[in-house]
Amino acid sequence: MAERLITERLRLRPWEIADAAAALGVYGDPEVVRWLSPELSLLTDEAAMREQLREWVAEEGELLTPAGRWAVELPGGERVIGGVTLLPLPPDEEFEIGWQLRRDAWGNGYATEAGVALARWAFRQGIEQVVALARTTNARAAATARRMGMEWVGETEKYHGLRLQEFRLRPGDLPEAAGR
Repeated sequence: MAERLITERLRLRPWEIADAAAALGVYGDPEVVRWLSPELSLLTDEAAMREQLREWVAEEGELLTPAGRWAVELPGGERVIGGVTLLPLPPDEEFEIGWQLRRDAWGNGYATEAGVALARWAFRQGIEQVVALARTTNARAAATARRMGMEWVGETEKYHGLRLQEFRLRPGDLPEAAGR
């Protein structure tokens, strides 16, 4: 089960079905979804988002520990601005870290902060490295991966049936101050 994680500016917590309206602001935005894996299609209404959240909540008990999905909130008003994931990445025994934020949250360093916090947590759980995948034209995701301290591995067609950039992060690569 996804643990709650706190950073300087963010709270990462398990998704709840009651988050449907806020989550739709992320996963219902074509400019966000176009960068995600093809398995996650654009969600067009709150009912579809509730169903997706039900699947994610039910999936929590089935995922290999320490995998999970987290809602990303701004503390205070507890406004959900996005999500982060740590999921098994077949066919290898890797874990993929990912981030998805509302467009109005882009450019504030939230993806980097949430990603580093999740990576630190993953390493405390015994994971030796995490990978991030980005479409070759997604300069924002590549820049976020680099700000997290991730090393560019190269391009691959091994995952999701797409040509993707692959980044790798190990505990010693983490920036000292980010996401504590």
